[in-house]
Amino acid sequence: MIPAPFEYVRAESVDHAVAALREHGDEAKVIAGGHSLLPLMKLRLAAPEVLVDLGRVDALRGVQETDDGRLAIGAMTRHQQVMDDPLVQQYCPVLAHVTGMVGDAQVRHVGTIGGALAHGDAAGDLPATALALEATFLVQGPDGQREVTAADFFQDYLVTALAEDEVLVEVRVPKLDGSWGYRYEKFVRVSQAWAIVGALALVQRDNGSISQARVGLTNMATVPLRASATEQALTGAGTDAIRSAAEAAAEGTSPSGDLNATPEYRQHLARVLTRRAVEAAAS
Repeated sequence: MIPAPFEYVRAESVDHAVAALREHGDEAKVIAGGHSLLPLMKLRLAAPEVLVDLGRVDALRGVQETDDGRLAIGAMTRHQQVMDDPLVQQYCPVLAHVTGMVGDAQVRHVGTIGGALAHGDAAGDLPATALALEATFLVQGPDGQREVTAADFFQDYLVTALAEDEVLVEVRVPKLDGSWGYRYEKFVRVSQAWAIVGALALVQRDNGSISQARVGLTNMATVPLRASATEQALTGAGTDAIRSAAEAAAEGTSPSGDLNATPEYRQHLARVLTRRAVEAAAS
């Protein structure tokens, strides 16, 4: 498994990366940690003629608090750094929880949050998490920066709102207070593999009832999805409504069939995993 020949550009800054992307157009791809793009290149499923490497752009690393009460995570922040960051652990522990289930230790020490999200794979753990968190993405191109919601970012299989000459520079997530519970349930064929199906539940409780629920689904369509029918059924309900609400988790989904699971089995898994995740988050 040897990639096709390519030219290599080591970006010294975001502006340098954007200029290189603009120069080479659709012949160029950004590489971050490499754990999403390189496997495709080795299988010749992707053959960019130019790789623009962000590995030396230190300005894209780290976690900071924003003035509007969110956490801003640099796109080149490695998964392990996200997991270990005290701000993430304090204000958005669900992100640390899910990131700890990405791949194995090698992937988490090399792969980056921005690379995983910009890859846009609906079978990845982080896209559905970003959707449930209602995260936003700061992207930079020749005309400056713009902010894109997670709901608008993922557009099709491995297709995102990033233009050919844009770079994802920052992921912004809300701070969650102690009233939120969370749980990610992931069904895999073997340990550390891609999710056959995953369900992330964020549940906010108030006086014994569920005041707000968000459920993100992994690998249930060409893009990550929210289980909207389940969320609506849970809002304002007690925990005794969880089982019936979870039965609606597969509504609006269009999972594919492959050697691992039929579409019908994936929909069954979505219902089961949603119930388990919501029950754990609500407790």
